[in-house]
Parts: sequence; C-alpha cells; structure tokens
Amino acid sequence: MEDVVTAIRVVPLGHYFVLSFLLFGIGVAGALLRRNILIIIMCLELMLNSVNLLLVALSAWYGDAGAQVMVFFIMLVAAAEVTVGLAILVQLKRNAEGVDINQLNRLKW
Repeated sequence: MEDVVTAIRVVPLGHYFVLSFLLFGIGVAGALLRRNILIIIMCLELMLNSVNLLLVALSAWYGDAGAQVMVFFIMLVAAAEVTVGLAILVQLKRNAEGVDINQLNRLKW
C-alpha cells in the first residue's frame, strides 16, 4: 500500500485535477453533442470515471480511505445505470428500429 501512495505522490496533485477535468469535459461534450444512445451512455461512464480518478488520487494523496469507499458506490451506480440504459436501448431498437435519441418520443403511450 505504501508503494501505491508514494507512486501517486510522485505526480503533482494538479495533474490529476487537469486530467480529471479534461475527461469530464470530453464526457459532457459527447453527451450533449451526440445523438446515439450508446455514445451518450459511454460519455456518462467517462464522466463517472473521471470523478473516480480524482477521488482515488485525493484519497491516496491525503491518506484517507473514505473516498475510495465512495468510488466503490459510484461504480455500483454506474453498473446499474448501464443495465437500465441498455434495457431502454434494447426496447428502443425493437420498437423504433434505431438507436437515435430523437426517436425516444415514439415510445410514448
């Protein structure tokens, strides 16, 4: 465990912030600009993983394991989000013959 902490502390903390913000920005841009549901789900996962990266870096930097427990719960929420999103995607593909986000209004009653 000490090797991981020293390896993380070799890289300045600001680099983790920059990388995390870049990944989060790419995820937001992809989720807002794309129309394919698969890409939107992947962008949401990218945003969640950028937060996880920052939490783990801060947790190791300050020597507190509380953030790593939060990362575990974020990964659980991400897994649930993917299963619900893929179930919606399968239903959309069956009913609307496509995975375009604009076709979601066809699933109304």
